Amino acid sequence: MTWTFTDDVEAFLDVAGASLAARPAENTLVLTVTATLRRSGPHAYGDAAPLLGWWRGPDGEVAGTLVQTPPYPPLLGTVAPEALAPLTAALPLTSVNADRPTAEALAAGWPGHRVEQEQRLYRLGELIPPSPAPEGAPRTATTADRELLLAWHLAFAEEVGEPGTHAERLVDERTASGGLTLWEAGDVPVSMAGVSPRVAGTVRVTTVYTPPEYRGHGYAAAVTADAGRAAREAGADEILLFTDLANPTSNGVYQRIGFRPVSDRLLISAQGTGTEER
Repeated sequence: MTWTFTDDVEAFLDVAGASLAARPAENTLVLTVTATLRRSGPHAYGDAAPLLGWWRGPDGEVAGTLVQTPPYPPLLGTVAPEALAPLTAALPLTSVNADRPTAEALAAGWPGHRVEQEQRLYRLGELIPPSPAPEGAPRTATTADRELLLAWHLAFAEEVGEPGTHAERLVDERTASGGLTLWEAGDVPVSMAGVSPRVAGTVRVTTVYTPPEYRGHGYAAAVTADAGRAAREAGADEILLFTDLANPTSNGVYQRIGFRPVSDRLLISAQGTGTEER
């Protein structure tokens, strides 16, 4: 079986959309990236055209997906193990963002490869609001908050080592959809959490950020819990969240409010030059 590639997101989703939607948690990144390409156009992530691919198993069903939006590395959804050799034959890879077993299998052929980042995907089970609750209350961000939201998105990107080139688009899209929540204490914004648009019944909490001067008061847990509550009340079947495994504090915080582990993803580079896509 061979891989098929295109730069047309509609053609890709016509073929692979049902396969992705059947396992929305494991495919959350591919689903949200392709939804952004469909909504904002092929250059939503950069000047170069995207590369989208799928692999069909012997039964003809799609059993592997790939999305690359240069300059970011290839991003894999669920991929059958037998699809990996055909993938490397069709597309020389020097970096990849994939689930742990897939990433490690690919990197086995890269002497001197480097693990750039290890992330854990969580799914919200029973929501457990922080107790005691911190001072303050949540509110939905508005266009009047744009300057603050931009500054916080850029600060978040710098802290986690991601490019901040799409901060304006993210802020504007999520503000327009009501997908950004601020926690205010004494009428002062002290923390934020974003929620991706719902795709295949699933949303993902992203860009949880508290400025250094406001940390240690439980604001991040509170704003994340409220974002999850609001998403569930709005009809989301699943609320997901990624954490960096190098940050035990955040992993502990999210588990205490009800997020449960699903799987791990690795960003691996053959030369140690990868960049994560969110």
